[in-house]
Amino acid sequence: MGCYPQVMCGRYNINDMPSLDELRIILPLLEEIFTPARRFNVAPGTSIPAVFLPDPEAPPQLDLLWWGYRPEWAGDNAPQPINAKAETVATSRYFKGAFSRHRCLVPANGWYEWITTDHGKQPHYITRTDNRQLWFAGIWARRADDKLGCAIITEPARGPARDVHDRMPLCLTDDSLSLWLDPDLSDRETIRRVVKHVEADVLTHWPVSQRIGNVKNDDASLIEPVSP
Repeated sequence: MGCYPQVMCGRYNINDMPSLDELRIILPLLEEIFTPARRFNVAPGTSIPAVFLPDPEAPPQLDLLWWGYRPEWAGDNAPQPINAKAETVATSRYFKGAFSRHRCLVPANGWYEWITTDHGKQPHYITRTDNRQLWFAGIWARRADDKLGCAIITEPARGPARDVHDRMPLCLTDDSLSLWLDPDLSDRETIRRVVKHVEADVLTHWPVSQRIGNVKNDDASLIEPVSP
């Protein structure tokens, strides 16, 4: 994990993707998709499902992107961030081209963060109170190794998520998903005006097992509440 500079912790889960019919209600032009494997401990440096436009004329598709952003022009020694700050993603030289032309959506059911306590760091699982799908805003770029790499955009934590960490993924409303992918939208202020994040009060969290710290652990018990 040390080669991935972090803004949030960098672990999430995707254990229950909506059906294609359900996805097409919010993303009408979405092409036929594969069913991603259930993963309760998704870590950087792996391939993750994301919805993106492979080119401006193509419909959106759900496919795998490498979680580690390094545009091919940056060179082999450039950093591979897994996150980009919402406050600077549109103006940073490293990210602004992807923000204008290559935005993506990362489906998730929740994410993990750690709280520092008197007894050490306690992981918490953060998810929606209604168990609905979360959609993280992201950006992608073609890497020098010809993989398509992505970063998840983060914003200052809001609502219950603020209890756990000072940052959180930028989670978009269903009405914002097609707009986020729209290749005709490239102006920062226009995007900020029309794209909305979910209300903070739909989020909740609870303590979970320390087993989440080992990426080899990947099972449903990782999201079950434990006594802190």
